[in-house]
Amino acid sequence: MRLHLFGSALGLGIACLLASGALGSTLIVRAKVVDGSGAPARDVSVRIDKDRIVAVGKLKPAKGEIIVDAEGLTLAPGFIDAHSHHDRLAEKTPEMAMLTAQGVTTIVVGQDGESALPLKDYFEQLKRSPLAVNVASYTGHGSLRARALGQDYKRPATPGEIARMSAELAEDLRAGSLGLSTGLEYDPGIYATPEEVIALAKTAAAGGGRYISHLRSEDVKLDAAIDEIITIGQQARLPVQISHLKIGLVDRWGEAPAILAKLDAARAQGVDITADVYPYSYWQSNLSVLLPERNFEDRDAARFALTKLTTPEGLRIAVFAPDPSVVGKTIAQIASERHADPVETYLALTRQSDTYGAAHPEVERVDAVIGSAMAESDIAAFIGWKYAVICSDGMTHGLHPRGFGAFAKILRTSVREQRSLTLEQAVRKMSGQAAAQLGIADRGVIAPGRHADLVLFDPARIADHSDLDHPNALATGVRTVWVNGVIVFDKGVPTSARPGQVVRR
Repeated sequence: MRLHLFGSALGLGIACLLASGALGSTLIVRAKVVDGSGAPARDVSVRIDKDRIVAVGKLKPAKGEIIVDAEGLTLAPGFIDAHSHHDRLAEKTPEMAMLTAQGVTTIVVGQDGESALPLKDYFEQLKRSPLAVNVASYTGHGSLRARALGQDYKRPATPGEIARMSAELAEDLRAGSLGLSTGLEYDPGIYATPEEVIALAKTAAAGGGRYISHLRSEDVKLDAAIDEIITIGQQARLPVQISHLKIGLVDRWGEAPAILAKLDAARAQGVDITADVYPYSYWQSNLSVLLPERNFEDRDAARFALTKLTTPEGLRIAVFAPDPSVVGKTIAQIASERHADPVETYLALTRQSDTYGAAHPEVERVDAVIGSAMAESDIAAFIGWKYAVICSDGMTHGLHPRGFGAFAKILRTSVREQRSLTLEQAVRKMSGQAAAQLGIADRGVIAPGRHADLVLFDPARIADHSDLDHPNALATGVRTVWVNGVIVFDKGVPTSARPGQVVRR
């Protein structure tokens, strides 16, 4: 990328001024513009002024305008991570290079039923100490439930408790929450009745919000879990989205077409149901998620989990507060070191984590595991579904590579290697379509009036480098990233700029 001022040489320190947004309008020329709508790439120029795109087309430089020569690279809207946990510990890495190196400019947090409460306080904090990327958030059902029920959460909520949760949700919606998120496979959401969830979803609908869910089951009871979210969409009359859509049961691998047919049938009946997907065959969650009955003595359930849902070799410890020495090891490796049975090893670790968590409620994340559990053919089918968008489900710090590579991997594998998506289709899923499905206005498309969130990249070179052995390796192939008109990443290096804004519904 070459920069110059129209009518004069580019002076010393111009890159710093560009990053700070101190100069006037910028004209990006000689780019292949993929605008996020799904339309074919165009050879047009894009002018940005302050935090907005002001013109797109055959444009002439204005006097004193900064000219960015894209040198034939692709210019796209900044990518939107539809399901992200990158807000965790983000204050330690506010430049968010793991995201901007992939072209991500907006993250959508408050997922799996867990969010800051109240959101207005979190949004104020972001205004005082912004990140390099924009942040939107759902309100977490689990967080609401924890406030309303406290430690006595292993039961249905009372009408009074539901009313309290509803009032807090309504307050968040007024502050700009995108809607309600649930984590129905996790404590405390797993104990909520369908009626409780529907009541809160109706509150979200009344406030103009949406519903997004980590389903009650992604394996044994997947069909019933999908039926539940469809019912929520029908009864609450609001858009519903399945988080990180997957088939996590070995015996059902290959059934993606049947699942998608079910979702299409629901759409045909008027339910606005969509999904987000990440391009990895292994997930990250906690130890107990494989035991839906939460019986940590049930050897049969544990044996089933380590046979049908993952394997001892395929279940790796990512976080373990009671004993950090096991982090990075698989259940098989730990069992071998202990000269123990993998089933009992898994149960012992789960019991140890549960006891530790009860004794240390101040610890936000007691354990996490990465499990191999999905078929590549199902993942490809879900990614290709017309109503699926892309997510990372990733974090700023962690052992799962998706937080550092998901979007670059889509462009490398789905577009360049497998050719299952065109570049225009992939960009739309990661920008314009994501914005539409999440209720985000004025972002996701390169058009006059939209926020100037942009990524300039080489589609022939963009690639992910993070894997299980190197989970925090940055992607390559992105040249420049603008967030609200300010350069936050350039030539492989994050700038010091932190122009991220709070994105409200």
